[in-house]
Amino acid sequence: MQKISIFNQFIGFLALRNTATPAPLLSLSHYIWGWLQPPPSPPCSPPPYALPEEAFFLPAIITSSSQLLSSGKKRGERVRCSAVGVGLEDEACELVNGIELSIGEGDDNIQAYLFKAVKNNNGAGILLLSDIFGFQDSATRDFAYQVACHGYNVLVPDLFRGDPWEKGRPKPMFEQWLASQDPQRVANDIATSTKWMVDEFRAAGISKKLGIIGFCFGGGRVIDVLAADQGACFSTAVSFYGTRMDPAAASKIKVPVLFISGDDDLLCPIGVLSKFEKIIGNGSRVVIFKGRGHAFAHRPGSTEEDADAEQAFTLMRNWLHDGLLVNS
Repeated sequence: MQKISIFNQFIGFLALRNTATPAPLLSLSHYIWGWLQPPPSPPCSPPPYALPEEAFFLPAIITSSSQLLSSGKKRGERVRCSAVGVGLEDEACELVNGIELSIGEGDDNIQAYLFKAVKNNNGAGILLLSDIFGFQDSATRDFAYQVACHGYNVLVPDLFRGDPWEKGRPKPMFEQWLASQDPQRVANDIATSTKWMVDEFRAAGISKKLGIIGFCFGGGRVIDVLAADQGACFSTAVSFYGTRMDPAAASKIKVPVLFISGDDDLLCPIGVLSKFEKIIGNGSRVVIFKGRGHAFAHRPGSTEEDADAEQAFTLMRNWLHDGLLVNS
């Protein structure tokens, strides 16, 4: 099958949605710039924040997560936050476009999902690396959607090539499954995703660097990515309870990292995060939530965890705002 630009596909989709007035076919850079260019006067901006010098325990506050975009193949959707019950009070959360796409060529070809802010697009890009349940998982897409609601363009790649861990699988099979996910292949797929974002932003005439977020498995890969990148593409990062992080990689990281975890998370010990914070430096921070275990920020399981999840989201949002919009 002949490959064509995913954005030309998306333009065609928009034309089909409005057959009375077909959308004109624009150049790729013209089209991307159209949806990436920030509005003349943004409706609102996240407030500044300050984190203490040392890792600390935070109390709790929030709303529960919600279902969101369905994942039709190569399909674009425009969805209002209120329609999916995100529950954010921000006036900026109005419209988000979602489209499933295929990026890379040949053996490097992977699937991904792109969430694009519409009303308040700030021109900044975020690469979001999922946990073991993959890029189609509803909790991951819900989180990515909420990030996009705050003005970002969020790309969520398929790190597992269609074979994420499934909750129904016997736990003794986990290590066997993980061993089948070749680390070099995963690293290459992340590099392909990064290159795609850089290329599209360059075509749109935007020079801003990217941010990167990861949960659990993805949170650990954030460290690997930053060590290899050394500040070339990414200017800030957030790692939520990262697993299997390589201590040797910490000294190679050139940008600040916000580490978020719970003090009851055996998969992401506080001592390990503290060491990473000191080695990386550059204003990196560790934020620990008291009484919280693994995955509380994007998979809250109770009202109390909902509160901490909202607080963690706010910390992440402000960190990204400062790293990508204020200090870029």
